[in-house]
Amino acid sequence: MVLILKLIGLIGGMSWENTIDYYRLINEIVNKRLGTWNSAEILLYSVNFKEVLKLQNQNKWNDLIDLMVIICKKLELAGSKAIVICSNTMHKIAAEIEAEISIPLINVVDETAKVIKSMDIENVGLLGTKFTMEGVFYVEKLMKKYEINTIIPDRIERDYIHKTIYEEFAKGKFLESAKVNFLIIIENLIKKGAEGIILGCTELPMIINSQDVNVPLYDTLRIHLRAAVDYAINDETI
Repeated sequence: MVLILKLIGLIGGMSWENTIDYYRLINEIVNKRLGTWNSAEILLYSVNFKEVLKLQNQNKWNDLIDLMVIICKKLELAGSKAIVICSNTMHKIAAEIEAEISIPLINVVDETAKVIKSMDIENVGLLGTKFTMEGVFYVEKLMKKYEINTIIPDRIERDYIHKTIYEEFAKGKFLESAKVNFLIIIENLIKKGAEGIILGCTELPMIINSQDVNVPLYDTLRIHLRAAVDYAINDETI
């Protein structure tokens, strides 16, 4: 008997640093669950982040929707059964992408919310790019769909987080000084009532871990890829 694994289409490169972890960890989890020589069946489409970032900064999200839909359809045509976008920020346009494709998009916001709800937490702090922290795709969905209140850093802190993500983390620079500053920001969120912290940028777990704080951390990278593995592993056998 042979276990059937669904082919997962990854859209990476935003940044390539975190895409490496997506690929590695998905395979590690599949192997841990299934044993022997099992690994994931994956198609990876890695974009040129410079072009994506340019469109983000120019607020050309419609162009990004068109780009992501084209990529999703290519992955579907090649046999993918679901899409995983390896970026929290790009979930700003997840609903628009989902409306244009015929296979599931495994949404990092929904998957993160499910984990938070399972822990009966009502107030969470959110770290990520300014697109993530200031956009509605996290804050409104968490409240309207899951009744979870989101607390974000103040403007100066948001500016610092955004700049550090793009100018350091996305380039593979993880400095101790940045870690210290992020822990201060997290402590400020806790003082405002946050019972847990969403690491809403997939590079953040590379610098902050659960041992650094005294509230739950929601590592969106691991949450997202675990959901991808759950979908990929099919109970059917042949």
